Parts: sequence; structure tokens; C-alpha cells
Amino acid sequence: MSHIKIKSFFDETTCTVTYIVIDTPTNKCAIIDPVLDYKQNSGRTGTESADLLIEFIRSNKLDLEWIIETHAHADHLSSAPYLKDKLGGKTTIGEHITDVQKIFKEVFNLEKEFLVDGSQFDYLLKNNQSIKLGESQIQVMHTPGHTPACVTLVVENNAIVGDTLFMPDFGTARCDFPGGDARNLYQSIQRIFSLPDSTKVFVGHDYQSANRNYFAWETTVAKQKQDNIHINQVISEDEFVHIRQARDSNLDVPKLILPSVQVNIRAGILPPKENNGLSYMKIPINAL
Repeated sequence: MSHIKIKSFFDETTCTVTYIVIDTPTNKCAIIDPVLDYKQNSGRTGTESADLLIEFIRSNKLDLEWIIETHAHADHLSSAPYLKDKLGGKTTIGEHITDVQKIFKEVFNLEKEFLVDGSQFDYLLKNNQSIKLGESQIQVMHTPGHTPACVTLVVENNAIVGDTLFMPDFGTARCDFPGGDARNLYQSIQRIFSLPDSTKVFVGHDYQSANRNYFAWETTVAKQKQDNIHINQVISEDEFVHIRQARDSNLDVPKLILPSVQVNIRAGILPPKENNGLSYMKIPINAL
């Protein structure tokens, strides 16, 4: 009998799916990949998306243990600090966030005080370790390729894969960001494919596809292995790399990548306020 319940929240503005994973015997829960609303034209943040999570947790009398990022997102800002302030819990991400921090500290020429040791997060996740969620265990799989720090979270017969895989009719994550690597992504997906075929796969985004007029974010390992348009049982590693690199060469840069990465490598904390009391984002010219 399953002790785990997963509730999804879809943010249509960024096409992001946030998950609340609940250990039903204890009502302990984890939030995965929460969104901070951000208006690019004004630089204003908002908490409407995060407040929906808070309302759900409080109305169901849940106890938040973890706020988990599957990676440092390039398409939305994280609301982890706001959620932690309201509900408690520990912020966490894969330990290879340090590699991402080193890359982007240089790209953005961040302040010398910015540490590249992951200490902005309460806890760093290691490959193959398990963390407790009530009476359940969340197993961590390091699945790099989209970024060096990506992790997949496996709990009971469920795998929350972040941006590593999308729905089968949309394929896989891009690998052209700094630190990304298509061969690493192929190998990471083989790890996911080694899970039982019945494992439910929960993806981090959905953008629909040419043949589907609705959003979806839940599939299975079996369906991914059979139907994924970029990677399946008959596509070799070299073929996948060719497919992925060809597609990446024609993709636009995500519209929120510059603010998102600057905030998310800080565990969702805004850049330090300057002497006028305001935080500022940097826009590197001709860098990405």
C-alpha cells in the first residue's frame, strides 16, 4: 500500500510544475521546484503561486520538512526563502550546485563575497543517498546533462525528474547552457530508464506539443522508453547527441534565464541590497 501522495501545481506563465510530496501516515511533506512570480517588464516579484502551496499545506494540516530544487532553474525564480519563512523546512539541492555557482559567478561577475560552496542552501544532496520524509525515503539520483547539478527524486514508485525528461511527445531537456552536456544527459536518462517500467514519471515542465492541446506532466518509465521522441529503446547515444545538439542550436534563450539563474544559485535569495536599499540583477551583454 502506497504511503505517498503527490499533488501538482501548474504555473502556466512559466510552464512549470511544482509538486508537493506527502507522506500520508505522518502528514510530513516536501515541496519540489516552487515558483516565485516575476514580472520581467517591471522587475517586480509576487507570491501568488507560492501562496497556493501555503494554502494547500495549511488547509490539509501538513508539516513541511523539505523544499527541494531539482536544479538551478533558468526559466523561473524560486520562492524557497518565502516558503521557508512561512512554513519552515530545509532548502536543498544537488551537491553539484557548486559547479553551477562557479560557472555563473564568473558569467555575472558576482560580488567577491558570493560563496561557491553551496552554503546558501541548508543541505546538499549526494548521489544515491536517501533523505527521510516522515516514514518514507526519498532517493536521490544525480542526473546531469541539462545542468551539472540536476537530480531525480525517487519515492516509492514515483520519479520526479525536473527538466531531464519532458512528456514523451516533447522529448528531453536542452543541453546548451553552460555546464550542460548531451552525452551526460543520455547516460542520466538511462539511469531513469533502469527503474521499473511501472514507475510514474513526473516532469518539471510542459509546453504542450503539436499534437496535444492540453498540458500534461505525468507519464511512466515504460511510456518514455517506448515513445519519447528524442530518446527511446532504439535511439543510440550518438543519435541522441546529434538530435539534441541540432535542436539546441535552434532554441531561443529562455526569457527569464538572466534573473532566474542569478537568484536560484543563491537558493532563491535576491542579490544583496545596495546602499539605496534595492537589489539589482545584472544583464551581461553578449555572454549567453
